[in-house]
Amino acid sequence: MNYTFLSLFFCLLSMSVLAQEEPIYIEGAAQGTTYHITYFDAENRNFSAEITQLLKDFDKSVSTYDTSSIISKINRNVPNVVVDETFITCFKKAKEIHKNTNGAFDPTVYPLVNAWGFGPEKYDLVSKDLIDSLRQFVGFDKIKLKGNKIVKKDPRVRLDFNAFAQGYSVDLVAKLLKKQGIKNFIVEIGGEVYAEGTQPNDYAWTVGIEEPLDNQVSTNPYQVIVLLDNLGVATSGNYRRFTEVNGVKVVHHIDPTTGYPTSNILLSASIFANECITSDATATGILVMGLEKAKIYLEKHKELEAILIYSDENGDFQVYETNGAKRLILPEIQPGY
Repeated sequence: MNYTFLSLFFCLLSMSVLAQEEPIYIEGAAQGTTYHITYFDAENRNFSAEITQLLKDFDKSVSTYDTSSIISKINRNVPNVVVDETFITCFKKAKEIHKNTNGAFDPTVYPLVNAWGFGPEKYDLVSKDLIDSLRQFVGFDKIKLKGNKIVKKDPRVRLDFNAFAQGYSVDLVAKLLKKQGIKNFIVEIGGEVYAEGTQPNDYAWTVGIEEPLDNQVSTNPYQVIVLLDNLGVATSGNYRRFTEVNGVKVVHHIDPTTGYPTSNILLSASIFANECITSDATATGILVMGLEKAKIYLEKHKELEAILIYSDENGDFQVYETNGAKRLILPEIQPGY
């Protein structure tokens, strides 16, 4: 679970527009979070049962909170575990983003995530000795996919796809809708979003990106509102999921090179891509690498667009936008909306 916090902001439709074609809303709970799906269908079909089953099957593959899932069995070194297509897709995407980000994104940080209190397990005391000992079996080069099985160089290596799995689940729901002939829809799971087409009367799908204010219980004001069409977006931030260790704020993004939570001026990274799995994984990696390295990365990867929110020397929010992202922003929406 990436704990990103994009808030859906749907354009208001007039009663005459609503009379033409009613939207179908599906919402529920999955992956320790909530989901909201809106689409338009001339046949007025409801796919809630299919979506519920898809998300249950998804958890059985890659949820570390489900002890019977494929990834949990691999982490426990259960012999002869055969991985499925969902797991393989996540593993290959993780390898791709790990390579692209020079290791800033690394799903083998799972033992460190647990140590700092952000996983199903938690250590009573975090010390330098503990972190140093855990780092010995952190590294994506220590685990490989061979056919439909996982091979580890060290049995203590453990995987965590929660940093980007929700993005992939968004893609799978979108794929399900498109397979049914749905052309106008928006899917949001835990803040990760993909939208395609428009609402009736050509109203665009819109999504709000929050101000990165420390807030674990409710929605923040919007920093910007963006338009989405045939595009996925995920935001990774350090303002929602954090804890305190010895009176010091500790965020949930772990730097694989140090074993410690990230500490830089970058507060929020929203990444736009054709697939939400790419948006989600990249947003995590960029938040770990920090603002300046992120700018260099985005300059190299023109297939991505980004909105980065960071803190200046006075503690005020500043925004960096790629050229393509600037065209997605609604200019009339001001910070604090």
